[in-house]
Amino acid sequence: MADRSTIARPYAKAAFRQAQASSQLDRWSTLLDRAAAAVVDKRVAALIGNPRVTPAQLADLVMGVAGETLSDEERNFVRVLADNRRLRILPDIARLFQAMKDDAEGTVDVTVTSAAAMPDAGREQIAAALARRFGRKVRIHTEVDPSLIGGAVLRAGDLVIDGSIKSRLERMAFELTA
Repeated sequence: MADRSTIARPYAKAAFRQAQASSQLDRWSTLLDRAAAAVVDKRVAALIGNPRVTPAQLADLVMGVAGETLSDEERNFVRVLADNRRLRILPDIARLFQAMKDDAEGTVDVTVTSAAAMPDAGREQIAAALARRFGRKVRIHTEVDPSLIGGAVLRAGDLVIDGSIKSRLERMAFELTA
């Protein structure tokens, strides 16, 4: 069976092209996020595999959760997913769409994991430095992991910058035992 991302990619691209053509990237992003949240709800997920529930009923349910003021294009998109039995991959479609949207808008998400909560001033300094390095707008997400002892680990896509004390100690231990 094909990977979920492989199946979701053409749908995400189609949604992105439509959203970009109508200058509605934010609106489509919201629709996809809400629809994805609906299909992962255990009550809705149980209905998706139920042979007594028609694709049209599933589409109406998802559209009802996603918002009452959907455009014709948005409604058609959800119906196509339901007709092709692809509602389960909506979370993957939403994730891929968001990545395309971020790329088009020149935005990158960075997760900063530190040993203690990071003050706003530190977060702004990191965001400014990374914006210069990437040449893009930076959205900072913070996490706390006390096992790092000190310092921080920054993740932006495939790039990882590990400035934690924990990793430095592990490197020293490896060098001493090698």
